[in-house]
Amino acid sequence: MTPSRTNPPSDRVETGEFGSAAWELLLPAPAAPARRRGRALQSALREAVRSGSLVPGTRLPSSRALAADLRVSRGLVTEAYGQLTAEGYLRSGRGAGTWVSGTVRAATPRARDRAPRAPGARVDFRPGTPDLSLFPRSAWTATHRSVLDRLPHSTLGYPDPRGLPELREAVAALLTRRRGVVADPERLVVCSGVAQAMTLLGFVLHGRGVRTVGVEDPGSPEHAALFASAGITTTGLPLDGEGLAAEALGRSGVRAVVTTPAHQFPTGIAYSAARRGRLLDWARTTDGLIVEDDYDGDFRYDRAPVGSLQGLDPEHVAYTGSVSKSLAPGLRLGWLVAPATMTDEIVARKRTMDLGNPAVDQAVLADFIGRGGYDRQLRRCQRAYRERRDTMTAALAEHFPGTEVSGIAAGLHIIARLPERYGPEPVFMARADEAGVALRPLTDFGTKPSADRTVNLVLGYAHLPPRDIAEGVRLLAAAQRDAKGPDIGESRSRVFI
Repeated sequence: MTPSRTNPPSDRVETGEFGSAAWELLLPAPAAPARRRGRALQSALREAVRSGSLVPGTRLPSSRALAADLRVSRGLVTEAYGQLTAEGYLRSGRGAGTWVSGTVRAATPRARDRAPRAPGARVDFRPGTPDLSLFPRSAWTATHRSVLDRLPHSTLGYPDPRGLPELREAVAALLTRRRGVVADPERLVVCSGVAQAMTLLGFVLHGRGVRTVGVEDPGSPEHAALFASAGITTTGLPLDGEGLAAEALGRSGVRAVVTTPAHQFPTGIAYSAARRGRLLDWARTTDGLIVEDDYDGDFRYDRAPVGSLQGLDPEHVAYTGSVSKSLAPGLRLGWLVAPATMTDEIVARKRTMDLGNPAVDQAVLADFIGRGGYDRQLRRCQRAYRERRDTMTAALAEHFPGTEVSGIAAGLHIIARLPERYGPEPVFMARADEAGVALRPLTDFGTKPSADRTVNLVLGYAHLPPRDIAEGVRLLAAAQRDAKGPDIGESRSRVFI
């Protein structure tokens, strides 16, 4: 009698039995097309063992019995048993039957991460992400198709670890034109974003005996982890209103420092000309290295962006950037322009790390830049992000009178300093969470908590449409009113740009 779905085989076993859970996993195999039925049965059996539905020590039905139950040929079952025995999932002996091997360990189930940026949040103001809906899908698809049609077969081999020549030339011309970088294509290395550029520099610096790198405080928390992967520690160096404090840098004794001079993350300041000069003097005097992270240097809303620091001294500044804020971080495409004395070491490390970035993606980006698509994308984002910044500052002025918005009009985030009446900060953050608004305070980026009751927030706006920005600020204000009563004070926000 053939067992039904609700009546699986019941062969008794040493430590387990071929039960209903395993039976359910095998049922789709007989329904597969004839040519795929054998592989389908092998996959179903393999998954039953991996998932723990068939535990080690479970005896399987004979090949004849299972074939009759599933209404497939005995040869399919025999082949499946033989294949999984060879792989180590099953064990068998002449006249002893077929059993689940004791060498198999079931994988621990893990839920797939499909959560939004902040699970449960109605509005997410956390910084760091551009508006991914602005990605130029149609133009990118057309470019991709055009590139594949004419790409030489040889390009699909192992790429030059520095990057495709046409992309290095296109990026070098772009950086020279837009950011004032001294960008020789032979010294430019295509990377998987700024993160890989930092890691590559970390390995090269470690090979030269460097064990500590200076980073801005406050600054990007990711820098510490990236350099740690290369065996280098980081030390925080304070900022003032003009940039990295030169005296603290000199006292630190470091020989390399990471900076964001065009638009400091997260404070939003631009390094003054005097401070840029002092930073370069430090590098020349100590034979040190400045690592310039130009993460959003193209986005300035009140004037032309300040040019790169690297352009003033390319032998003491390593320049990094990417398309993560202009196109999408998921492309994992960026660049590193390092001093000539470091280039060969960087390329050698890049070769051992990943053998180079995907050739087709590089070719598409090169064509996209060369045909003007990248410049058009930057203009599109510039218009959208400027409108969103204006919406954010206007909403803060309306709902949080007395708030100071600091930093230049640039980038993808602002710093908002709310008056003392809205503090203390931990209480404000708790109320925001209850209102469904995700926030990050300035203290998350390394700075010490304020001595008073002011609330200092790093508010990202680029990824949100204007209506969501206005609604998020309104929700924050409502949460504060519900907890404390009507706002006091009639002063308007002071916005410093």
